[in-house]
Amino acid sequence: MGSHGDKGRGNAVIKAILLGFISIVCVNGTIINYKEALTKSLIFLEAQRSGKLPPNNRVPWRGDSALDDGKLANVDLVGGYYDAGDNVKYGLPLAFTITTLAWSTISYEKELHAAGELENARAAIRWGTDYLLKCASRENRLYVQVGDPHADHKCWARPENMQTPRTVLQISDKDPGTEIAAEASAALAASSMVFRHIDHMYSHQLLNKAKLLFKLAKSHKGTYDGECPFYCSSSGYNDELLWAATWLHKATRIQVYLSYLKFEAISAYVAEFSWDLKYAGAQILILEMIFEGAKGLELYKQQADSFICTNLPDSQYHQVFTTPGGLIHLRDGANTQYVTATAFLFSSYADLLQKHNRKITCGSKQFDSTHLMAFAKKQIDYILGHNPRGRSYMVGFGPNPPLQAHHRGASVPVSAANEPLSCPMSFVKWFNKNQPNANELTGAILGGPDRQDNFQDFRWTSAYTEPCTYINSIAVGVLAKLAATA
Repeated sequence: MGSHGDKGRGNAVIKAILLGFISIVCVNGTIINYKEALTKSLIFLEAQRSGKLPPNNRVPWRGDSALDDGKLANVDLVGGYYDAGDNVKYGLPLAFTITTLAWSTISYEKELHAAGELENARAAIRWGTDYLLKCASRENRLYVQVGDPHADHKCWARPENMQTPRTVLQISDKDPGTEIAAEASAALAASSMVFRHIDHMYSHQLLNKAKLLFKLAKSHKGTYDGECPFYCSSSGYNDELLWAATWLHKATRIQVYLSYLKFEAISAYVAEFSWDLKYAGAQILILEMIFEGAKGLELYKQQADSFICTNLPDSQYHQVFTTPGGLIHLRDGANTQYVTATAFLFSSYADLLQKHNRKITCGSKQFDSTHLMAFAKKQIDYILGHNPRGRSYMVGFGPNPPLQAHHRGASVPVSAANEPLSCPMSFVKWFNKNQPNANELTGAILGGPDRQDNFQDFRWTSAYTEPCTYINSIAVGVLAKLAATA
């Protein structure tokens, strides 16, 4: 894992088939098939699974891994997801992956069903929630990390063959970690809505645990820095508390959570949405309540509007940097996480504008739902090949896709499983070789280009080539929407 912490138009000739939204686009003679991209996005999440894989595993080069996770703490922590190209399970990004995938599934359930991917999305969520329930199995305690990242980063090995320590980290009422507890609460609350009508008992279990975790997060406040320097919460924990309370209110409609949003929560004007900064996501969720008549929440609408206006290039309040090719760029290192997250929030806001026949005002200009969705689509299209380089940034999809994803499991041949593992030599044999990965990491959206639309497809340039689960999880919703009329 690297550091997870940026206008113009190409000469592409675009031919579109318009059926409500653009569903298939021809770029430089290449068809953008959103349904295929959606399917492959979910396959990537399967490639990131840890634990005992199910019989219907769709990634042939992956096998069972980390089957003793939690043993050092005398608890079962088998399962969950590896976040990126390494073999560590980090609690904060893992939970955010599940929250955003659940949101995608709630918002675009019909579209996912039409694409034949609803069950795969639900399975991906459940793979994460089953693990989070294990992490939260003990009262006033949450296990938040499995694996030693420092040792892991000194070895380039498949997860099936890793020999690095599976250290277990935790938070509790005595050693608080508000960010992670609140994010896990949000993940379980959102996921409870996914399963409400298909597995009521499981949904109830998720929601009860979400309530307890929010209580832990709120009653025992403190920033957890145990995942630094890899996942440091530089934004503090107020955004996670707001985010969790919003999801709990959405899932329960209990007054106590609405009162928290009105009288206790701290919010902020922001220009990004990410695993570290949740304000904008919560604000757009609350916006739905406002449009439906809720009072006392007007500040959240101002802040949601500010997020849109600062990201939208046509707005006079536009502040977020875009590359010459039109891609949002906030910072190097997994920059596409901001792209897919922003695209999803624009899509969500567009849905609300369309449903309630509203427009958003940015200074002297007004924008409708089609304008917002066009911007969201442009960001996704850039990732899938409509960019100055004419290349896709999703592995195994579109024109000239990346071949050297910064990813241990994808780059080490399965045949190497029978060879003695030498960590120093693993970098010589597999990491430093300038050749395509042995296994295709299908569907992975990589970190993407730099501020000038340049890209280096090398395993060792992790800022460009490392994938992350939370890049894909939130892309699922937008891809499902774009695929809906294909």
